[in-house]
Amino acid sequence: MKPVKSFFALLLVALMILPMLVVGASASSAYQTYTYSIDGEALYSPDAYTASRSIDYTTMGLSTNLSTPHDLVTDSDQKVYIADTGNNRVIVLSRYFEFEFEITTFVNENGNNDALKGPQGVFVTDDNIWVCDTGKSRIVKFDKAGNFQTIIGEPESQLFESDSLYTPTAMAVDQYGRIYVVSPTTHEGIIVLGASGDFIGFIGAQAVTISAWEILWRRFQTDEQKKLKQSFISTEYNNVTLSSDGFIYATISSISESSVQSAIRSKTKDGTYLPVKLLNPAGDEIMRRNGFWPPAGEIDFATNDPTAAYTGVSIITDVAQGPEKTYTIIDSNRNKLYTYDFNGNLLFAFGDKGSVLGNIASIEAITYQGTNLLVLDKGNNTIVVYTRTEYGDLLLKAIAAENSLDYTYAIECWKEVLQRNSNFDAAYVGIGNALYRGGKYEESLEYYRVAYDTENWSDSYKEVRKEWMSKWFILMVVIIVAVIIGVVKFFSFAAKVNKRVATNGQLHKTFGQELIYGFYVIFHPFDGFYDLKHEHRGSVRAATVFLGITVLTFFYQGIGQGYVLNPTRQYPTILNQLISVLVPVFLFILANWCLTTLFEGEGSFRDIYVAVCYSLIPIPLLTIPATIVSNWVTTTEASIITFIGTLAFIWVGLLIFCGTMVSHDYSLFKNFITILGTIVAMAVIVFIILLFSMLLSKLVGFVSNIVTELQYRI
Repeated sequence: MKPVKSFFALLLVALMILPMLVVGASASSAYQTYTYSIDGEALYSPDAYTASRSIDYTTMGLSTNLSTPHDLVTDSDQKVYIADTGNNRVIVLSRYFEFEFEITTFVNENGNNDALKGPQGVFVTDDNIWVCDTGKSRIVKFDKAGNFQTIIGEPESQLFESDSLYTPTAMAVDQYGRIYVVSPTTHEGIIVLGASGDFIGFIGAQAVTISAWEILWRRFQTDEQKKLKQSFISTEYNNVTLSSDGFIYATISSISESSVQSAIRSKTKDGTYLPVKLLNPAGDEIMRRNGFWPPAGEIDFATNDPTAAYTGVSIITDVAQGPEKTYTIIDSNRNKLYTYDFNGNLLFAFGDKGSVLGNIASIEAITYQGTNLLVLDKGNNTIVVYTRTEYGDLLLKAIAAENSLDYTYAIECWKEVLQRNSNFDAAYVGIGNALYRGGKYEESLEYYRVAYDTENWSDSYKEVRKEWMSKWFILMVVIIVAVIIGVVKFFSFAAKVNKRVATNGQLHKTFGQELIYGFYVIFHPFDGFYDLKHEHRGSVRAATVFLGITVLTFFYQGIGQGYVLNPTRQYPTILNQLISVLVPVFLFILANWCLTTLFEGEGSFRDIYVAVCYSLIPIPLLTIPATIVSNWVTTTEASIITFIGTLAFIWVGLLIFCGTMVSHDYSLFKNFITILGTIVAMAVIVFIILLFSMLLSKLVGFVSNIVTELQYRI
């Protein structure tokens, strides 16, 4: 009886604790942290940062609430500075978010009472507080105690457009005193001023896209029309900050969405049409974009999904550099944060819109404070404090080990990361990089292969191949020479056989002679196709063999390609290849035969079939060697394999064109029109087949319903 009572007592305790565990689990994080794989699949990961608290004006010790705050920064002492735009002030908090003082009114250099008006940006150096006094189109400099220093007004230069307004909203000051200013109404780029406010120039002017139609139309416009036409101007930046090395991080949210989408989909390393950039003091773009996807926020645009919560590309409005040269950007479209390492690998993304702690009503600015990440929530007029987790510490340890060239420790750290998050492809790449830099090239290949990282895999493979070639160079030369001699001998043998058959008047050709004749056809198409039809040098059985070889060639290509051309190792079935070859071939033959029958074509269905199948010979002739060689190429050399495949299809296309022209005895122009008509006829046949299938399906469904109804009624 006692064991039974003990069992029910434990069961009761479990039932009482279970709801608490469920609630605690659901409340542990208001968002899902994730990264992206190389194929764009979202991979969930542990939280790198968790929301620990939300700081409102009462917690800060303020008497009035914030009003449309625009900027948030910290200094080396971890003090916090807020540009409280709606209240015309800059608030200074201690590292513990306690109110110290505010800057709102001051006495200027003329001894007059002055005040801030709508300040939108603030930047802090070791000795000064710099404020973008946006409402008065100026920059005001204070010391760290909030005492007025100087005013820097609108720069004087003829480079400014006459109709441009100077409205500074963000700024940064480097170690040499250069001032970098973002003005949303200035389109020439980021404004650069000297320490005393003298104008130096513009850097980082954003490229604009002009359509081909606009370029053509402007050629026919008069000078007056061009002046009346709206000028093509660069797009303005919206924020700026400095890296620890003195480089300039800048964000831009007004690039056309189509340009950003195209840049992300192409996985470009060029930052021309991407929303976050890293510039050197000369204005050159130097950001590394070596990750799977370029740093641009969300890559799942969901623009065609009306049920999606958010659509379109990320709207990037701020950037902050974190420890170990990592940096975080914010997406005001989704209220999310995306953190990258210096090489452009996405480490983690998190955040969402909502009222639960950790979610954000309207994200406005971001800054780092030691191990904390501070986010300015303009919607709730609060600062959300995110604390780095053990998983986040592990990521930084691994990156720090890489930065300090301690590759052995980096491997250990990345392996610990993988123990907590086996989906993190960047960890596999990190281990691969550490092994590569340690000279263990062959070992690194497997880690790159797991992450589908073909570029780094290629770098390691070059070293492996170099070592392999140094050992087997002579043997490779012998094999290559033997293959070349064998090919030359074979074609010489084929030429002799074809010549002998053509001159001896033999009526019945052997099967071998019919096959060998194909190698004459592909190099002498007009004579070859003529004899194929009129001299019966080929046959249906030989043509069918070439068709079968083509199917097997594509199947071998699918399963035999090297890693660079098929990193995911997805293999086709022989049935898929059979359908993908036979369907278009027979559609073309049927459509061409139907069309040429109406337009005095002399070729029969058999003639077209034989001509088309003999035309397929270049595909196995070029594709099989290219597929073999693809197992020894890198990403930079893969284009050669692709070119060979393209060359094979072009060759086949020309042979089919010549074959149909000779078979039907058409002129060049008439055959060209017939080929175009054949393509249209193929589309019509497919449409008719689909329509018939739908009607047949409807008929079967109708009959099935009648039979079912009769069964119920009888």
